[in-house]
Amino acid sequence: MTASAPSETKHPHRSLKRDLGPVGLLFAGVGSIIGSGWLFGALTAAQLAGPAAIYSWIIAAVMILLIGLTYGELGTMFPLSGGVVRFPHLSFGSFASFTMGWITWVAAATVAPIEVEAALQYGTKYAPFTVSHMLNGEEVHTLTALGYGVAVIGMAVFVVINYYGIRWFARINNALVVWKLFMILLVIVVFALTQFHTANFSDYGFQPTGWHGVFTAIATGGITFSYLGFRQGVELAGETSNPKRNVPLAIVGSVLITAVIYVALQIAFLGAVAPADLAKSGGWEKLNFASDFGPLAAIATILGLGWLAVLLYIDAVISPADTGLIYMTVTARLSYAMARNENAPESLAKTTDRGVPFVSLIVAFVVGLIVLLPFPSWQQLVGFITSATVLSFASGPLVLAAMRRQLPDEARSFRLPGGDVIPFLAFYASNLVVYWAGWLVNWKLFVTIILGLVLLAVFETVNKKDRGLDLRSGATWLLPWLAGLALISWLGDYPEHGEGAGNLGVIGLGWGFVVLLALSAVIYVLALSSRLAPEDCRANVEESRDEAASEDATLAG
Repeated sequence: MTASAPSETKHPHRSLKRDLGPVGLLFAGVGSIIGSGWLFGALTAAQLAGPAAIYSWIIAAVMILLIGLTYGELGTMFPLSGGVVRFPHLSFGSFASFTMGWITWVAAATVAPIEVEAALQYGTKYAPFTVSHMLNGEEVHTLTALGYGVAVIGMAVFVVINYYGIRWFARINNALVVWKLFMILLVIVVFALTQFHTANFSDYGFQPTGWHGVFTAIATGGITFSYLGFRQGVELAGETSNPKRNVPLAIVGSVLITAVIYVALQIAFLGAVAPADLAKSGGWEKLNFASDFGPLAAIATILGLGWLAVLLYIDAVISPADTGLIYMTVTARLSYAMARNENAPESLAKTTDRGVPFVSLIVAFVVGLIVLLPFPSWQQLVGFITSATVLSFASGPLVLAAMRRQLPDEARSFRLPGGDVIPFLAFYASNLVVYWAGWLVNWKLFVTIILGLVLLAVFETVNKKDRGLDLRSGATWLLPWLAGLALISWLGDYPEHGEGAGNLGVIGLGWGFVVLLALSAVIYVLALSSRLAPEDCRANVEESRDEAASEDATLAG
């Protein structure tokens, strides 16, 4: 079956603008990484892993960097906005690109509203934006009517800023990132100099929950969730002035910069916790602060640093708002990319004179309002977003490996060394993170994927287009991969011992590594053996280049 190639002539007036420079693209990544994760992640990670949360931040950075490096090579070869969605189309065709695109879009569309909700949770100190209640023995926060109204206004502001184009977005984001970097570095220094209890690292055990807790924190403690912002270097590659230089800089630079900052913040947080609070909680797992709406501000208040607490409450609006703004931008680009792949309505690919995919922007806004309804709070949704996003990233290493065989002579300004080593390790790392998220999270993810496949069937039936879905090149590896992940997650011990989660706990910690390694190897080989023929891949690549040339011609005109 021949690969489908989206038609350029069907989508007039849809060009994006190449207004992002190297700093703008790097700051888009850094700004997206430093969002609500730094406001809540240090506490959540400490509850799950104790002081060993330091290991969690380091391991997660290495795993995300492996994944990001594969996108560094792809992003410079094909600087396309919405690249995470569009790359699978090049090597595996329509079915693969829709499935991975649907997972990516769902994950991205939930981030902006969750960031708004995180800001309002901190803001509850001043007005009743959220209300706390117990869910499965855990305190959670959901929006009140007042909070929902304010959240709608916040989401609308994201739309307005995006409407005025990527240049406005970059200017505003650059200023906000400078503020966020200043704030997080200020907290690290002040906490370390004001109060640092070295006994906190040993009194209740350095690894109170063992390696199980370390890995769980990576997936559900907001750690991987925080690092996922590296994607902006890929998603906005079609809107940067020099992708060959700027894309690798943004991907690698954003992860390395924030990894150092996050490890330092985790150490500062662990040392700043009062021993009396640890004793009252009986250790790290139940650590909490009375009448607090944000852990860092609570510690600042306890230390008598009222001025720092005030700044943190201000930053609790700025940091999540900036990340929410970025993800509103990216979600619209993902819809745009799916429409360019002809896996979504054509209207989603239309852009304004300013180069903004406005219909996609409105869709992201509406979905965000639905997510803001009284669903589970930040702590519950962060695991879902992490699992879905990392699952979508897992296609990148496979595309890279396939592309090296389909187009071996293609120019690569940035090429990873080591042949299949880094792509395979990146794919394996993606599967591990999804597994560590646990069955409580993953069953919802796989139900969402099934819903997406139903929507694909409806879309194909309604449109009745004379094209193939490239099922052999996509479904041959994709369906066994997803089914295998679901089965292993159900049989595994995340969450530990299957506590009320429906999982069986048959696969223990060590065997989980082995089973997932085997699954990763089988799927890796299946994907390579079922990839599109070189001529079909070339047709898809040429289509993407025609698109880029069309956009550049529009800019020149």
